[in-house]
Amino acid sequence: MHRIALETPANHDFISQRQASKTRRRKLSKQRHDGQMIPGPENFMLWYKELSYRHTWVNPLLAMLVIIGCYLPNPTPSNWAHEFIFVAYPIQEKGPEGETLYSKGLRDGKFLFFYTLFFTFTREFIMQQLLYPLSQKLLPKATRRNKATIARFLEQAYTAIYFAVFGPFGLYVMTKTPGLWFFNTTPYWSSHPNIIHNAMFKAYYLLQWSYWLQQAIVLILMLEKPRKDFKELVIHHVVTVALITLSWRFHFTYIGLAVFITHDISDFFLATSKVFNYIDSPITGPYFVVFVGSWIYLRHYHNLWILWSVFTELEHVGEYRLDWDEPFYKCWIAKAVIGTLLSALQLVNIFWLYCVLRVAYRYVFKAELADVRSEDEGGEGDEDDVGFDDDTKTPVLEEPPKIQLNGEALSSPIEATSSGIENFNTNGTTKRA
Repeated sequence: MHRIALETPANHDFISQRQASKTRRRKLSKQRHDGQMIPGPENFMLWYKELSYRHTWVNPLLAMLVIIGCYLPNPTPSNWAHEFIFVAYPIQEKGPEGETLYSKGLRDGKFLFFYTLFFTFTREFIMQQLLYPLSQKLLPKATRRNKATIARFLEQAYTAIYFAVFGPFGLYVMTKTPGLWFFNTTPYWSSHPNIIHNAMFKAYYLLQWSYWLQQAIVLILMLEKPRKDFKELVIHHVVTVALITLSWRFHFTYIGLAVFITHDISDFFLATSKVFNYIDSPITGPYFVVFVGSWIYLRHYHNLWILWSVFTELEHVGEYRLDWDEPFYKCWIAKAVIGTLLSALQLVNIFWLYCVLRVAYRYVFKAELADVRSEDEGGEGDEDDVGFDDDTKTPVLEEPPKIQLNGEALSSPIEATSSGIENFNTNGTTKRA
């Protein structure tokens, strides 16, 4: 199927950034060739901008190093930087195993800020420095030059790594929380308000919050190529961040933990299913069946059970009242807000289940395995493409860069050599003519 590349603000911005990068590299190359690479503000800024453009993990790393550098000379809770790195608000009360317990407050925002930077750094660093070289070994040769396929592989592989860590982490936190398990929904409400937590629970919740804030930034800045389900993805992210924020602020973190786990584990199977499909793995088909089972079980069966608890137990388990001073928020407002947000999340999941089942139908009856959700912006006439689409089939090879001298394109590398300028290789490096 032929596709029309639509010009979007994100595409236009990307093209502008590439043009700016070419201009910077041209200036730096000319300065090196002319022996004019004298350290100075202008040269440094050109170099730094190009470094930041090509290695997007540098700036968040520098910001983190500033905070860590302020903490290391005095690594104690009295240091203002301590609460950026470690959870805040320890209290005198101890947990059942003698562990320190923590309350909540506005200074938790420092922890969120630092670890939003951390996840920005880890995402970019892992994708660029670790997963990209891996993609050149694992992807089929026909797609190793396809930028769209490489980008999707990197995104999904990073997602799989994240949820491979936080899925089991969430389960471990749940096992260490007395009385809390998926089908035992009563503690969601009987334990309200969930103000006091041990360090592990609080760190887990705030780290998840930081991750989803970082994901929202990725969405807002259009750092990933929009898919055809972009609107549904926006709704999902808005609802997710709202649920996390409100559950933390109004002390419903036990139900929040359960929702985290059901989505994290199913997201792990989703991401790995995509990765296997990108690399044309022989287990792609059987693994897709495992993914479908995990998706239905966790995102629908479990989450509908949780949603049922909101409408049947919240009002009847424990007290049902509103007290802003105490604080106590298990009231009709909480029931309406939690029920509405979880219902919205379930509707988005049902839409994606529809996409999954369409893919399953194709796989069973047409021997075609596409991705669960569309991975391009789409256009008229391609509403049936819900998957990996053509970017896993047809490589897109870039035209070799043209060499210019005084604004005039040179016809061949030989002519460039005779002109005494550097030859630019397609990999972005230079060599002396």
